[in-house]
Amino acid sequence: MTNSVKKGTLFVISGPSGVGKGTLVSMLREKHPEIKLSVSATTRNPRPGEINGTHYFFLTKEDFKNRIELGEFLEWAEFSGNLYGTNKNFVEKMLKDGQNIILEIEVQGALQVKNKLKDVILIFIEPPSFEELKERLIKRCTETEEEIQKRLAIVKKELEQKHEFNYVMINDNLDTALQNLKTIILREIDGIKNK
Repeated sequence: MTNSVKKGTLFVISGPSGVGKGTLVSMLREKHPEIKLSVSATTRNPRPGEINGTHYFFLTKEDFKNRIELGEFLEWAEFSGNLYGTNKNFVEKMLKDGQNIILEIEVQGALQVKNKLKDVILIFIEPPSFEELKERLIKRCTETEEEIQKRLAIVKKELEQKHEFNYVMINDNLDTALQNLKTIILREIDGIKNK
């Protein structure tokens, strides 16, 4: 008897820091827990409430760099002085087992995944405006003024790369953005199943 498990679909959800990626992914997964979330590794310090292995795998820079050398990451990027990456074997095994997976990662990492995998759906979430995004970052109170300014400089470059994605959506209303994200993902899953 042959194994008839259909390969899963990998969704990369990206966009500037503070655009609401994490909130949208959490809300989507509350309604669709069957869609799995890949846990990224990072060298940044945990924010209040973040749990190692749930939100991120928190690594030292030395450990992270060793894993880069060993080719363990599907993608990795340096962002505001910290390293972020996705474990390649973890993702490949879940896809092979028929799981649909979301990677919630920065734009630089998303484009690396696009270059390495052909069957990936990239979704770019953009803010209603640059000023609104700046306000969101300030209200989050998780970074210093200097870190916010660094992020905003990167945001401008990221917005110029949105044309590299399969879908671009604006998060100006959380409920509307959630419905748009859900529609895209479920349509892609159904479309792939029906091929």
